[in-house]
Amino acid sequence: MENIPITPRTKVGELLEAYPQLEAVLISVAPAFSALKNPVLRRTVGRVATLSQAAAVGGLKVDELVNRLRREAGQEAADITPGSRSYLVDTAPAWYTGKETVLRFDATPVINAGESPMAEILRLAASLGQDKVLEVKAPFLPAPVLDKLAEKGFRIFALEGSGTVTSYISPGEAG
Repeated sequence: MENIPITPRTKVGELLEAYPQLEAVLISVAPAFSALKNPVLRRTVGRVATLSQAAAVGGLKVDELVNRLRREAGQEAADITPGSRSYLVDTAPAWYTGKETVLRFDATPVINAGESPMAEILRLAASLGQDKVLEVKAPFLPAPVLDKLAEKGFRIFALEGSGTVTSYISPGEAG
């Protein structure tokens, strides 16, 4: 695989297969990307995560990330309209009071072991009753799994604090 166009929808795995030298660029712009050195995460997350989602994980603007990667790969800059969801908020939305949290999952040990927590997060979210909340802690925003859940109609928001991102997931209207 070579000369693929680099866009916000490019999968991280495809990018690194076509341009292995860009791994160092990704890691240099966001330390969270150092997890890509782990072969298990690279195969699992790399297969499903887009550059738009990777930008969210790294706390970067998608247009800046994509155009940096395009420059490094010898492609011209592109006019990119950010289209990814933003889950990080400063305060919890009105639908969340804290009393609804019935399940808590710390994905950090799973991620630190070089594994993907996606299947477990999806399983736990699917078990939630209406108006109940799953709280997920991780060292970075788990954008790929949050996008999957948002597409299924889950309400989601995330709060960042002291090296941890806590995501709140509930069945219902997306938002």
